[in-house]
Amino acid sequence: MYKKNLSPDFFSKKHFFRIGFYKEEPQISVAGIYIVEIKNNLIDVKSLILKLQMPGLYLHIPFCTKACLYCDFHFSTLLATKTEMVNAICKEIELRKDYLGENKINTIYFGGGTPSLLNEKELNLIFETINKHFTVEENAEITLEANPDDLKKANLQILKSVGINRLSIGLQSFLEDELKWMNRTHTAKESVECVKIAQQAGFNNISVDLIYGSKFQTLQTWQAALKQIEELNVQHLSCYNLTVEEKTALGKLVELKKENEVDDDLSAQQFLYLSEWAKTSGFDHYEISNLGKENYFSRHNTSYWEGEYYLGLGPSAHSYNGNSRQWNVSNNTVYMKSISEEKSFSEKEMLDERKKFNEYVLTRLRTKWGIDPQYMSTHFKRQINIHFEKRAEIEMANRNLLRVKGNLVLSPQAKLFADRIAQNFFL
Repeated sequence: MYKKNLSPDFFSKKHFFRIGFYKEEPQISVAGIYIVEIKNNLIDVKSLILKLQMPGLYLHIPFCTKACLYCDFHFSTLLATKTEMVNAICKEIELRKDYLGENKINTIYFGGGTPSLLNEKELNLIFETINKHFTVEENAEITLEANPDDLKKANLQILKSVGINRLSIGLQSFLEDELKWMNRTHTAKESVECVKIAQQAGFNNISVDLIYGSKFQTLQTWQAALKQIEELNVQHLSCYNLTVEEKTALGKLVELKKENEVDDDLSAQQFLYLSEWAKTSGFDHYEISNLGKENYFSRHNTSYWEGEYYLGLGPSAHSYNGNSRQWNVSNNTVYMKSISEEKSFSEKEMLDERKKFNEYVLTRLRTKWGIDPQYMSTHFKRQINIHFEKRAEIEMANRNLLRVKGNLVLSPQAKLFADRIAQNFFL
Protein backbone atom coordinates (compact mmCIF):
# COMPACT_ATOMS: atom_id res chain seq x y z
CA MET A 1 0.00 0.00 0.00
CA TYR A 2 1.36 3.41 -0.97
CA LYS A 3 1.34 6.31 1.48
CA LYS A 4 2.44 9.89 1.09
CA ASN A 5 2.94 12.72 3.61
CA LEU A 6 0.58 15.70 3.45
CA SER A 7 0.39 19.03 5.25
CA PRO A 8 -2.18 19.00 8.10
CA ASP A 9 -4.65 21.26 6.30
CA PHE A 10 -4.60 19.46 2.93
CA PHE A 11 -7.53 17.08 3.44
CA SER A 12 -9.66 16.11 6.37
CA LYS A 13 -11.53 12.95 5.32
CA LYS A 14 -12.17 10.63 2.35
CA HIS A 15 -11.80 12.19 -1.08
CA PHE A 16 -11.77 11.27 -4.74
CA PHE A 17 -8.88 12.85 -6.59
CA ARG A 18 -6.25 12.23 -9.23
CA ILE A 19 -2.70 11.51 -8.11
CA GLY A 20 0.36 9.71 -9.38
CA PHE A 21 0.51 6.14 -8.08
CA TYR A 22 4.18 5.34 -7.71
CA LYS A 23 5.76 1.93 -8.19
CA GLU A 24 9.41 1.08 -7.47
CA GLU A 25 10.73 4.51 -8.45
CA PRO A 26 9.00 7.85 -7.78
CA GLN A 27 9.60 8.78 -11.43
CA ILE A 28 7.19 6.11 -12.70
CA SER A 29 3.47 6.65 -12.29
CA VAL A 30 0.19 5.37 -13.58
CA ALA A 31 -2.51 8.01 -13.76
CA GLY A 32 -5.85 6.97 -12.36
CA ILE A 33 -8.60 7.74 -9.91
CA TYR A 34 -7.93 6.55 -6.39
CA ILE A 35 -10.16 6.20 -3.34
CA VAL A 36 -8.07 7.37 -0.43
CA GLU A 37 -8.47 8.06 3.26
CA ILE A 38 -6.51 10.67 5.21
CA LYS A 39 -5.07 9.46 8.53
CA ASN A 40 -2.34 11.21 10.48
CA ASN A 41 -1.43 13.37 7.47
CA LEU A 42 -0.94 10.28 5.27
CA ILE A 43 -2.75 9.31 2.11
CA ASP A 44 -3.92 5.74 2.56
CA VAL A 45 -4.71 4.35 -0.90
CA LYS A 46 -7.73 2.09 -0.45
CA SER A 47 -8.40 1.09 -4.02
CA LEU A 48 -7.85 2.07 -7.59
CA ILE A 49 -10.77 2.75 -9.87
CA LEU A 50 -9.68 1.59 -13.30
CA LYS A 51 -10.83 4.55 -15.30
CA LEU A 52 -9.23 7.49 -17.06
CA GLN A 53 -11.68 10.36 -17.43
CA MET A 54 -14.23 9.76 -20.19
CA PRO A 55 -13.45 7.56 -23.21
CA GLY A 56 -14.89 7.43 -26.70
CA LEU A 57 -16.24 5.00 -29.24
CA TYR A 58 -15.08 5.01 -32.85
CA LEU A 59 -17.11 3.10 -35.44
CA HIS A 60 -15.53 2.48 -38.82
CA ILE A 61 -18.16 2.20 -41.57
CA PRO A 62 -16.08 0.73 -44.43
CA PHE A 63 -18.16 1.63 -47.47
CA CYS A 64 -17.96 4.25 -50.21
CA THR A 65 -19.82 4.61 -53.49
CA LYS A 66 -16.50 5.22 -55.30
CA ALA A 67 -12.79 5.43 -54.54
CA CYS A 68 -11.21 8.86 -54.22
CA LEU A 69 -7.92 9.34 -56.07
CA TYR A 70 -5.82 9.94 -52.93
CA CYS A 71 -7.53 7.84 -50.24
CA ASP A 72 -5.72 4.98 -48.49
CA PHE A 73 -8.31 4.35 -45.74
CA HIS A 74 -9.92 0.93 -45.56
CA PHE A 75 -13.21 0.80 -47.48
CA SER A 76 -15.18 -1.20 -50.04
CA THR A 77 -17.51 -0.11 -52.83
CA LEU A 78 -19.52 -3.36 -52.49
CA LEU A 79 -22.53 -1.95 -50.66
CA ALA A 80 -24.49 -5.22 -50.80
CA THR A 81 -22.91 -6.33 -47.50
CA LYS A 82 -23.63 -3.08 -45.62
CA THR A 83 -26.43 -4.50 -43.47
CA GLU A 84 -24.38 -7.60 -42.69
CA MET A 85 -21.51 -5.33 -41.67
CA VAL A 86 -23.74 -3.32 -39.35
CA ASN A 87 -24.87 -6.53 -37.68
CA ALA A 88 -21.22 -7.57 -37.25
CA ILE A 89 -20.30 -4.22 -35.70
CA CYS A 90 -23.21 -4.55 -33.28
CA LYS A 91 -21.97 -8.03 -32.39
CA GLU A 92 -18.50 -6.61 -31.76
CA ILE A 93 -20.03 -4.01 -29.43
CA GLU A 94 -21.51 -6.88 -27.42
CA LEU A 95 -18.28 -8.88 -27.44
CA ARG A 96 -16.16 -5.94 -26.29
CA LYS A 97 -18.56 -4.23 -23.92
CA ASP A 98 -16.12 -4.59 -21.01
CA TYR A 99 -13.10 -3.07 -22.78
CA LEU A 100 -13.66 0.38 -21.24
CA GLY A 101 -14.72 -0.84 -17.82
CA GLU A 102 -17.52 1.13 -16.17
CA ASN A 103 -16.64 4.39 -17.89
CA LYS A 104 -19.36 6.57 -19.34
CA ILE A 105 -18.95 7.29 -23.03
CA ASN A 106 -18.10 10.91 -23.70
CA THR A 107 -17.82 10.83 -27.50
CA ILE A 108 -19.04 8.66 -30.36
CA TYR A 109 -17.52 9.05 -33.81
CA PHE A 110 -18.77 7.46 -37.03
CA GLY A 111 -15.85 7.43 -39.48
CA GLY A 112 -15.00 5.60 -42.65
CA GLY A 113 -15.54 5.09 -45.37
CA THR A 114 -18.76 7.03 -45.69
CA PRO A 115 -21.01 6.69 -42.61
CA SER A 116 -23.63 8.91 -44.23
CA LEU A 117 -24.50 5.85 -46.37
CA LEU A 118 -26.14 4.26 -43.32
CA ASN A 119 -29.92 4.28 -43.39
CA GLU A 120 -32.24 5.01 -40.47
CA LYS A 121 -32.77 1.36 -39.56
CA GLU A 122 -29.01 0.68 -39.49
CA LEU A 123 -28.29 3.76 -37.40
CA ASN A 124 -31.04 2.92 -34.93
CA LEU A 125 -29.71 -0.62 -34.53
CA ILE A 126 -26.21 0.68 -33.79
CA PHE A 127 -27.43 3.19 -31.22
CA GLU A 128 -29.72 0.63 -29.57
CA THR A 129 -26.76 -1.73 -29.21
CA ILE A 130 -24.47 0.99 -27.85
CA ASN A 131 -27.06 2.09 -25.28
CA LYS A 132 -27.67 -1.51 -24.25
CA HIS A 133 -24.03 -2.13 -23.38
CA PHE A 134 -22.66 1.32 -22.48
CA THR A 135 -23.75 4.37 -20.54
CA VAL A 136 -23.51 7.41 -22.79
CA GLU A 137 -23.09 10.85 -21.25
CA GLU A 138 -26.14 13.08 -21.70
CA ASN A 139 -24.04 15.76 -23.41
CA ALA A 140 -21.88 13.35 -25.40
CA GLU A 141 -20.42 14.60 -28.67
CA ILE A 142 -21.77 12.33 -31.43
CA THR A 143 -20.12 12.94 -34.80
CA LEU A 144 -20.89 11.47 -38.20
CA GLU A 145 -18.67 11.93 -41.24
CA ALA A 146 -20.70 12.72 -44.34
CA ASN A 147 -20.31 13.34 -48.04
CA PRO A 148 -22.00 16.54 -49.28
CA ASP A 149 -24.24 14.70 -51.75
CA ASP A 150 -25.71 12.56 -48.92
CA LEU A 151 -26.89 15.56 -46.92
CA LYS A 152 -30.37 16.06 -48.26
CA LYS A 153 -33.11 17.47 -46.04
CA ALA A 154 -34.71 14.07 -45.34
CA ASN A 155 -31.36 12.45 -44.48
CA LEU A 156 -30.45 15.30 -42.14
CA GLN A 157 -33.74 14.90 -40.28
CA ILE A 158 -32.94 11.20 -39.78
CA LEU A 159 -29.45 11.99 -38.49
CA LYS A 160 -30.89 14.53 -36.10
CA SER A 161 -33.57 12.13 -34.84
CA VAL A 162 -31.15 9.28 -34.04
CA GLY A 163 -28.89 11.54 -31.97
CA ILE A 164 -26.14 12.84 -34.26
CA ASN A 165 -25.23 16.31 -32.97
CA ARG A 166 -22.06 17.02 -34.93
CA LEU A 167 -21.33 16.66 -38.65
CA SER A 168 -17.92 16.31 -40.24
CA ILE A 169 -18.45 17.04 -43.93
CA GLY A 170 -15.86 16.05 -46.54
CA LEU A 171 -15.98 19.09 -48.80
CA GLN A 172 -12.27 18.79 -49.77
CA SER A 173 -12.51 21.60 -52.33
CA PHE A 174 -14.66 24.36 -53.83
CA LEU A 175 -13.07 23.88 -57.27
CA GLU A 176 -15.06 21.84 -59.79
CA ASP A 177 -12.06 20.59 -61.75
CA GLU A 178 -10.26 19.56 -58.60
CA LEU A 179 -13.25 17.62 -57.27
CA LYS A 180 -13.54 15.73 -60.56
CA TRP A 181 -9.82 14.97 -60.50
CA MET A 182 -10.16 13.69 -56.92
CA ASN A 183 -13.00 11.44 -58.10
CA ARG A 184 -15.33 12.92 -55.50
CA THR A 185 -19.05 12.22 -55.77
CA HIS A 186 -20.19 15.83 -55.25
CA THR A 187 -19.91 19.13 -57.09
CA ALA A 188 -18.47 22.48 -56.05
CA LYS A 189 -22.00 23.82 -55.75
CA GLU A 190 -22.91 21.00 -53.37
CA SER A 191 -19.85 21.84 -51.23
CA VAL A 192 -21.54 25.13 -50.37
CA GLU A 193 -25.18 24.09 -50.40
CA CYS A 194 -24.84 21.06 -48.12
CA VAL A 195 -23.51 23.19 -45.26
CA LYS A 196 -26.39 25.64 -45.57
CA ILE A 197 -28.95 22.81 -45.70
CA ALA A 198 -27.40 21.22 -42.59
CA GLN A 199 -27.56 24.55 -40.75
CA GLN A 200 -31.20 24.98 -41.75
CA ALA A 201 -31.88 21.47 -40.41
CA GLY A 202 -30.65 22.59 -36.99
CA PHE A 203 -27.04 21.42 -36.94
CA ASN A 204 -24.97 24.07 -35.16
CA ASN A 205 -21.77 22.06 -34.69
CA ILE A 206 -20.36 21.49 -38.16
CA SER A 207 -16.82 20.63 -39.19
CA VAL A 208 -15.67 20.60 -42.80
CA ASP A 209 -12.58 19.09 -44.46
CA LEU A 210 -10.39 20.81 -47.03
CA ILE A 211 -7.33 19.50 -48.86
CA TYR A 212 -4.47 21.76 -49.90
CA GLY A 213 -1.40 21.20 -52.06
CA SER A 214 -2.92 19.83 -55.27
CA LYS A 215 -1.90 20.89 -58.77
CA PHE A 216 -5.21 22.74 -59.18
CA GLN A 217 -4.45 25.18 -56.39
CA THR A 218 -2.52 28.38 -56.01
CA LEU A 219 -2.09 30.51 -52.93
CA GLN A 220 -4.90 32.69 -54.29
CA THR A 221 -7.38 29.82 -54.72
CA TRP A 222 -6.55 28.65 -51.19
CA GLN A 223 -7.22 32.13 -49.84
CA ALA A 224 -10.56 32.12 -51.67
CA ALA A 225 -11.44 28.73 -50.15
CA LEU A 226 -10.79 30.01 -46.63
CA LYS A 227 -12.86 33.11 -47.40
CA GLN A 228 -15.69 30.76 -48.34
CA ILE A 229 -15.27 28.98 -45.00
CA GLU A 230 -15.74 32.30 -43.22
CA GLU A 231 -18.92 32.97 -45.17
CA LEU A 232 -20.31 29.52 -44.38
CA ASN A 233 -19.81 30.20 -40.66
CA VAL A 234 -18.89 26.64 -39.68
CA GLN A 235 -17.55 25.88 -36.21
CA HIS A 236 -14.61 23.65 -37.10
CA LEU A 237 -12.21 23.11 -39.97
CA SER A 238 -9.84 20.24 -40.75
CA CYS A 239 -7.18 20.90 -43.40
CA TYR A 240 -4.99 18.16 -44.82
CA ASN A 241 -1.98 18.42 -47.06
CA LEU A 242 -2.44 16.19 -50.10
CA THR A 243 -0.15 13.19 -49.72
CA VAL A 244 0.79 10.54 -52.25
CA GLU A 245 0.24 7.08 -50.76
CA GLU A 246 1.69 4.03 -52.52
CA LYS A 247 -1.43 1.90 -52.80
CA THR A 248 -3.75 4.66 -54.02
CA ALA A 249 -4.73 5.57 -57.57
CA LEU A 250 -2.74 8.78 -57.20
CA GLY A 251 0.29 6.85 -55.99
CA LYS A 252 0.19 4.63 -59.07
CA LEU A 253 -0.14 7.65 -61.38
CA VAL A 254 2.86 9.34 -59.78
CA GLU A 255 4.86 6.11 -60.07
CA LEU A 256 4.00 5.98 -63.79
CA LYS A 257 5.03 9.65 -64.17
CA LYS A 258 1.48 10.55 -65.18
CA GLU A 259 1.12 12.86 -62.17
CA ASN A 260 3.69 14.97 -60.38
CA GLU A 261 4.62 14.81 -56.73
CA VAL A 262 3.01 17.38 -54.45
CA ASP A 263 4.69 20.80 -54.55
CA ASP A 264 6.09 21.09 -51.00
CA ASP A 265 6.84 24.80 -51.34
CA LEU A 266 3.25 25.58 -52.29
CA SER A 267 1.94 23.36 -49.49
CA ALA A 268 4.14 25.21 -46.98
CA GLN A 269 2.87 28.59 -48.19
CA GLN A 270 -0.72 27.45 -47.89
CA PHE A 271 -0.20 25.99 -44.41
CA LEU A 272 1.47 29.13 -43.08
CA TYR A 273 -1.27 31.28 -44.59
CA LEU A 274 -3.84 29.04 -42.90
CA SER A 275 -2.22 29.66 -39.50
CA GLU A 276 -2.21 33.43 -40.01
CA TRP A 277 -5.76 33.43 -41.37
CA ALA A 278 -6.99 31.61 -38.28
CA LYS A 279 -5.82 34.41 -36.00
CA THR A 280 -8.19 36.92 -37.61
CA SER A 281 -11.06 34.59 -38.46
CA GLY A 282 -12.18 33.37 -35.06
CA PHE A 283 -10.46 29.98 -35.34
CA ASP A 284 -7.88 28.51 -32.98
CA HIS A 285 -5.28 26.39 -34.81
CA TYR A 286 -5.17 23.91 -31.94
CA GLU A 287 -3.64 20.96 -33.82
CA ILE A 288 -1.59 20.74 -37.02
CA SER A 289 -4.61 19.75 -39.13
CA ASN A 290 -7.45 21.10 -36.99
CA LEU A 291 -8.90 24.51 -36.29
CA GLY A 292 -11.91 25.26 -34.12
CA LYS A 293 -13.87 28.18 -32.81
CA GLU A 294 -14.12 28.64 -29.05
CA ASN A 295 -15.85 25.65 -27.39
CA TYR A 296 -15.95 23.77 -30.70
CA PHE A 297 -12.72 21.78 -30.73
CA SER A 298 -13.33 18.14 -31.67
CA ARG A 299 -13.76 16.48 -28.30
CA HIS A 300 -13.30 13.04 -29.83
CA ASN A 301 -10.05 13.78 -31.66
CA THR A 302 -8.72 15.80 -28.74
CA SER A 303 -9.17 12.73 -26.54
CA TYR A 304 -6.64 10.91 -28.75
CA TRP A 305 -4.06 13.63 -28.21
CA GLU A 306 -4.83 13.71 -24.48
CA GLY A 307 -4.20 9.97 -24.13
CA GLU A 308 -7.79 9.03 -23.27
CA TYR A 309 -9.06 5.50 -23.73
CA TYR A 310 -11.14 4.62 -26.77
CA LEU A 311 -12.74 1.56 -28.31
CA GLY A 312 -12.60 1.14 -32.07
CA LEU A 313 -15.29 -0.95 -33.72
CA GLY A 314 -15.44 -2.28 -37.27
CA PRO A 315 -12.74 -3.45 -39.71
CA SER A 316 -9.39 -1.60 -39.39
CA ALA A 317 -10.54 0.26 -36.26
CA HIS A 318 -7.97 0.86 -33.49
CA SER A 319 -8.47 0.74 -29.71
CA TYR A 320 -6.41 1.99 -26.76
CA ASN A 321 -6.73 1.24 -23.04
CA GLY A 322 -3.59 2.78 -21.59
CA ASN A 323 -1.51 -0.39 -21.66
CA SER A 324 -1.98 -1.63 -25.22
CA ARG A 325 -3.12 -0.72 -28.70
CA GLN A 326 -5.33 -3.07 -30.64
CA TRP A 327 -6.39 -2.98 -34.28
CA ASN A 328 -9.00 -4.95 -36.16
CA VAL A 329 -8.34 -6.78 -39.41
CA SER A 330 -8.61 -4.57 -42.52
CA ASN A 331 -10.71 -6.99 -44.52
CA ASN A 332 -14.51 -6.85 -44.53
CA THR A 333 -15.08 -10.52 -45.32
CA VAL A 334 -12.58 -11.79 -42.76
CA TYR A 335 -13.90 -9.36 -40.13
CA MET A 336 -17.54 -10.40 -40.56
CA LYS A 337 -16.74 -14.12 -40.66
CA SER A 338 -14.54 -13.89 -37.56
CA ILE A 339 -17.19 -11.94 -35.67
CA SER A 340 -19.92 -14.45 -36.54
CA GLU A 341 -17.72 -17.34 -35.42
CA GLU A 342 -16.41 -15.40 -32.40
CA LYS A 343 -12.84 -15.94 -33.54
CA SER A 344 -9.97 -13.48 -33.20
CA PHE A 345 -10.26 -10.51 -35.56
CA SER A 346 -7.57 -8.19 -34.19
CA GLU A 347 -3.92 -7.82 -33.24
CA LYS A 348 -2.50 -6.25 -30.11
CA GLU A 349 0.68 -4.40 -29.18
CA MET A 350 1.66 -3.94 -25.54
CA LEU A 351 3.04 -0.48 -24.80
CA ASP A 352 6.20 -0.26 -22.75
CA GLU A 353 7.47 3.03 -21.34
CA ARG A 354 9.56 3.76 -24.42
CA LYS A 355 6.58 3.41 -26.76
CA LYS A 356 4.39 5.51 -24.49
CA PHE A 357 7.01 8.25 -24.45
CA ASN A 358 7.36 8.24 -28.24
CA GLU A 359 3.58 8.41 -28.70
CA TYR A 360 3.24 11.20 -26.14
CA VAL A 361 5.84 13.33 -27.93
CA LEU A 362 4.45 12.59 -31.39
CA THR A 363 0.85 13.46 -30.53
CA ARG A 364 1.42 16.37 -28.15
CA LEU A 365 3.84 18.22 -30.41
CA ARG A 366 1.06 18.41 -32.98
CA THR A 367 -1.10 20.40 -30.56
CA LYS A 368 -1.06 23.95 -29.26
CA TRP A 369 -0.64 22.56 -25.73
CA GLY A 370 2.68 20.90 -26.51
CA ILE A 371 4.73 18.82 -24.10
CA ASP A 372 4.15 19.31 -20.39
CA PRO A 373 7.41 18.87 -18.41
CA GLN A 374 5.42 18.20 -15.24
CA TYR A 375 3.57 15.35 -16.94
CA MET A 376 6.91 14.05 -18.19
CA SER A 377 8.42 14.02 -14.72
CA THR A 378 5.52 12.10 -13.17
CA HIS A 379 4.96 9.58 -15.97
CA PHE A 380 8.44 8.62 -17.15
CA LYS A 381 11.69 7.45 -15.60
CA ARG A 382 14.45 9.86 -14.74
CA GLN A 383 16.62 8.58 -17.61
CA ILE A 384 13.89 9.34 -20.13
CA ASN A 385 13.42 12.82 -18.69
CA ILE A 386 17.17 13.49 -18.98
CA HIS A 387 17.08 12.33 -22.61
CA PHE A 388 14.07 14.56 -23.28
CA GLU A 389 15.62 17.64 -21.65
CA LYS A 390 18.85 17.30 -23.63
CA ARG A 391 16.98 16.95 -26.93
CA ALA A 392 14.64 19.82 -26.05
CA GLU A 393 17.63 22.12 -25.49
CA ILE A 394 18.87 21.31 -28.99
CA GLU A 395 15.46 21.91 -30.57
CA MET A 396 15.06 25.22 -28.70
CA ALA A 397 18.52 26.31 -29.83
CA ASN A 398 17.44 25.49 -33.39
CA ARG A 399 14.28 27.57 -32.84
CA ASN A 400 12.03 24.58 -33.40
CA LEU A 401 10.59 24.67 -29.88
CA LEU A 402 9.26 27.53 -27.81
CA ARG A 403 8.35 27.61 -24.14
CA VAL A 404 4.74 28.74 -23.67
CA LYS A 405 3.18 28.76 -20.20
CA GLY A 406 5.79 26.26 -19.09
CA ASN A 407 5.11 23.81 -21.91
CA LEU A 408 7.22 23.17 -24.99
CA VAL A 409 5.43 23.87 -28.28
CA LEU A 410 6.50 23.97 -31.91
CA SER A 411 7.41 27.30 -33.45
CA PRO A 412 5.23 28.35 -36.43
CA GLN A 413 7.84 27.30 -39.02
CA ALA A 414 8.62 24.05 -37.20
CA LYS A 415 5.00 22.92 -37.59
CA LEU A 416 5.89 22.20 -41.20
CA PHE A 417 8.18 19.43 -39.93
CA ALA A 418 6.27 18.32 -36.82
CA ASP A 419 6.67 14.58 -37.29
CA ARG A 420 10.35 14.87 -38.17
CA ILE A 421 11.05 16.92 -35.03
CA ALA A 422 9.10 14.46 -32.90
CA GLN A 423 11.22 11.63 -34.28
CA ASN A 424 14.32 13.45 -33.04
CA PHE A 425 13.10 12.68 -29.52
CA PHE A 426 12.25 9.04 -30.10
CA LEU A 427 13.92 6.30 -28.08
